Amino acid sequence: MAAPDPVVGPGRQLLRAASCAGLLLAGVALAPVVRGCCGPALRERLVQRWARLLLAAFGVELRAGPAPRTDGGVLVVANHVSWLDILLVAAVRPARMLAKTEVRTWPLLGPLAAWAGTLFLDRDRLRALPATVDGIAAALRRGERVAVFPEGSTWCGRRGGRFRPALFEAAVRARATVQPMALRYRLADGRTATVAAFVGEDGLLASLRRVIAARGLVAEVQFRAPLPAGAAGRRELAAAAQAAVFGTPLLPAPAAPVEGVRHTADRLPAAA
Repeated sequence: MAAPDPVVGPGRQLLRAASCAGLLLAGVALAPVVRGCCGPALRERLVQRWARLLLAAFGVELRAGPAPRTDGGVLVVANHVSWLDILLVAAVRPARMLAKTEVRTWPLLGPLAAWAGTLFLDRDRLRALPATVDGIAAALRRGERVAVFPEGSTWCGRRGGRFRPALFEAAVRARATVQPMALRYRLADGRTATVAAFVGEDGLLASLRRVIAARGLVAEVQFRAPLPAGAAGRRELAAAAQAAVFGTPLLPAPAAPVEGVRHTADRLPAAA
């Protein structure tokens, strides 16, 4: 029988919750100023600093490897475990995010996502996918960095899903570099942690409470070798990125993704 995940006491949980709320409110208040008055380099440094402070407030220790140097537009692709993944990306490689439309309605996080230039995808409307791909491709052509989670759903951390090729079409059209990035959550003793996973019918509030209560939660970010622009088609890029991200051992994904929600972004419609 597996040992229960360690937790901190009620006092520490309350302190973490207050610190997180304060940082989120500060982010909402300052986001318009930062976006309107700061240059790209300073804005990126401020976003990184804020995200790292927020991770620390949640009690999450960040361990990140060095990021490869890339020029021009870059499509950052990562496996998807939790809403915390967005903070990990912001803490190590700030980018415009692609998120599900429901994120707009999340308290505090929703307004922040919108102010940060997040691209939203309605996963229940497959016909909206080509326009989303066009928007990502346009951002890449402008030299921007865009981060996506091509599994299309969150997974528990012990398993991973197949990288869907649709979003890689944007990199193909823009001839942009694809930067694979592997995200892992562990406990202080080295065990894979599922406490951060945000899957199935899990509610945001319950997930927040679980993360705030966790003791010794470690988030690891590892960059893999970039896949050069124009190297292959979208299916080949998706397969190569998936192999790079899951280069460390994971249990194989089952035939049906029982941990995740139903995928709707599996492929571009034939008309696209």
